[in-house]
Amino acid sequence: MPFMPEMLSFCGRRLQVFKRAHKTCDTVFPVRGRRVDRTIHLSTRCDGAAHGDCQAGCLIFWKEAWLKPATAMVEDQAVKSSRQVIENTDSPSQTGCTESQLYANAQNVDPDGTPTYVCQATRLPYATTALSWWEYGQYLEDFLSGNVSLWRICQGSLYSMYFNLSNAGIGIGAGMRWLYEGLSWLWRGSLWPRRMGSIPRGGPTPTKALNLQPGEFVRVKSHKEILLTLDSEGKNRGMGWDAELVPYCGGTFRVLDRVNRIINERTGKMMEMKTPCIILDSVYCESRYSECRMFCPRSIYSYWREIWLERVDSYKSGAATNTATDR
Repeated sequence: MPFMPEMLSFCGRRLQVFKRAHKTCDTVFPVRGRRVDRTIHLSTRCDGAAHGDCQAGCLIFWKEAWLKPATAMVEDQAVKSSRQVIENTDSPSQTGCTESQLYANAQNVDPDGTPTYVCQATRLPYATTALSWWEYGQYLEDFLSGNVSLWRICQGSLYSMYFNLSNAGIGIGAGMRWLYEGLSWLWRGSLWPRRMGSIPRGGPTPTKALNLQPGEFVRVKSHKEILLTLDSEGKNRGMGWDAELVPYCGGTFRVLDRVNRIINERTGKMMEMKTPCIILDSVYCESRYSECRMFCPRSIYSYWREIWLERVDSYKSGAATNTATDR
């Protein structure tokens, strides 16, 4: 697990634990769940400063060896400095590395001068081990660690069983999806989360330019309205709509950033977006519907097309409201 240059600014600070990172999702190889050893997430995200100004804003992984408990309400002057963290190793025979080496390790330059970036996301398959969805001990740890409530685990289990049965190829899938939508009012739910759009594959999908800027407030359109902008593969101009975005439909949130460039985690190359997408404050994947990586705590920001949002000119409360329902 690389210690990245972007983590240096957090060294010596007292920070709150966000989630226990006992597992994660690997997006380098075909998406799958992975086990992580002695690692947590603090409320810290990468700003991409040492990685070509990547705007993905990934939640940072912290190995327990890089941390110590804070036992007082004041800043602990004994917290490890950035130099101590860099040089901390399990073996006294090792000498650690220098800050300049941290920056050098963050990227490699190809013969044509193109940089290939190395970060926690690109190295995730090699810093983790296999974790199958049916290993039920992970869900017990989800609950015991405080990552996920018991009610959310029950909901996820019921949905997973229902979803798999609807795809079992026994001729009842369409009926089960119809029944789900017909009864969704009981739990204030939406349409079937994994619905696709109706625009033919390869056909033009609608677009809308709002020129949203950080700090503005938006309302996420309804699931029905968004489906009208998607093709039969669930995409709008190449960007996929995912079931994990459904719980945020109808909610009002603050714009966090306009995203133009992110690192391709499979290749390490920087990708420039043809059209910027939007990320919203406190709006990220909760892995409610992702069967092979249920309840992953990685909290990847959700990407939004502007046509899926509408500007809120006046928002009196001064804070975003997450109106996502427990479905």
